[in-house]
Order: sequence, then C-alpha cells, then structure tokens
Amino acid sequence: MFLGGCGFHLQGAHELPPEMARTYIRAPDEHSLFYRELRRRLGAAGIDVVDNHGAATAVFDIRVDDTGQRVLSVSARNVPTEYEVFYTVQYGVSSGDTAIVPEQDLTLTRDYTYDATLVLGKEREEDVLRQQLANDLVRIVMEQVSVQ
Repeated sequence: MFLGGCGFHLQGAHELPPEMARTYIRAPDEHSLFYRELRRRLGAAGIDVVDNHGAATAVFDIRVDDTGQRVLSVSARNVPTEYEVFYTVQYGVSSGDTAIVPEQDLTLTRDYTYDATLVLGKEREEDVLRQQLANDLVRIVMEQVSVQ
C-alpha cells in the first residue's frame, strides 16, 4: 500500500483513461503481432476490448502496422552480412470527437548479423526480434495512453 501512495507502479501496470473502459480497435490487420499484443495488454489492464464500434466508449485507431527488414551491410562479394528489422505503427485514440491520444508515429529497429550457413537459426532470430519490437511498441503505447 505504501508503494502505491508514493507513485510507484509495477512495470506493466497502467492506469488507462476511464473513457477507454470499452475500447474498439480499428486495424488494417487483426492478425499482426502488434494488434494481438495490444489487445492482450489492454485486456490485462482491465479494458473491455469490444468487437463492435457501436458498443465502444473509445476507438483505438491503428492506421499503419508495418514491419520488414533492410540490408545494413554487405561483404566484399556483395552478400548481405547484416540486416535491420523494423516495426512501424501509426495510431491515435479517441472518445467521440475528443482525442485521448493524438495521432502518433512510432518506429523501432534492431539489427542482426547474417550468416548464410545458419539460415534457419537466423530466420528464427529475425522472428524473435520482430516479436520483441512489437512488444516494445505496445509497452510504449500503453505508457503514452496511460493517465499521468
């Protein structure tokens, strides 16, 4: 009880605006890593994520949910040796005509070395990095949306 009184909050514990009690998530891809993690974390924070826009008290509008990779460096034989994985989201949260969170753009990146002899392991590493990026983006979004 003492820790809560001094402003201390456990990591991951977010107090979201009351307007978000019943939130509808509008997204271009409901199967993306970001969408699934956001929906899970909103539910864990006590938000009722609804599937019907009409039943919602707030709309979490994901306009961009994009991920990919770029070549960062190549060997002397022009073979990629290092890649950068990126994840970009653009979102806003509103309740009626009131913006709870104005439109935001977030991009996170991670890089990794590539070895053609370890293709399966490197593909798994890329997948893990992409999941970590999505998790980090949701954590940042939850902090931006939470009541200060």
